[in-house]
Amino acid sequence: MKIALVSISLLMLLTDIHTSVQPQKDFDLQRFAGRWYRLGLAYDSPGFVHYRNRLTISMGTVELKENGNVNMTMWSVTSSGCHSVVYIYKTTSVPGVFTYYSTRHRRVKDVTVVETNYTEYALVLKHKKFNKEFTQVALYGRTDKLRADVMEKFRAYATAQGFPKDSILTPPAAENCPSSGS
Repeated sequence: MKIALVSISLLMLLTDIHTSVQPQKDFDLQRFAGRWYRLGLAYDSPGFVHYRNRLTISMGTVELKENGNVNMTMWSVTSSGCHSVVYIYKTTSVPGVFTYYSTRHRRVKDVTVVETNYTEYALVLKHKKFNKEFTQVALYGRTDKLRADVMEKFRAYATAQGFPKDSILTPPAAENCPSSGS
């Protein structure tokens, strides 16, 4: 009996980390729309290790669509130039929680805005099931620099989600993409 209770308790602790993640209280998509810079990323996928040193700050825009969904356009600079990618985030019944289909992974991913003050920063968690569970935490800023206490908040949140310190990145600045300046 004790073994069964311990097993059930352990199973409950090890189940989907994402179920304990709550979106920003009273999330307001209208206020969230606009330009954001990705200033931090925590990601522990083994396939990402090779790309860590190439990561730079990227810029994106969140645009509301008439159907209620969101286009998230991200621009980044690579050795071959400026690239943009548009992600279609579908709204869910929970404000601040979205889903999108990753063509690269051929999977639906969950995206949750866990904290934002709308004018300065946002902590966003992406989650997907693959062969195992993968989670990403990203820090976005309305400008390409944030206060030290906000950067530390990001690191503390990522650590609390179980990311090792070496998987928590704050990439360097990159040249601006010409098309992202609009």
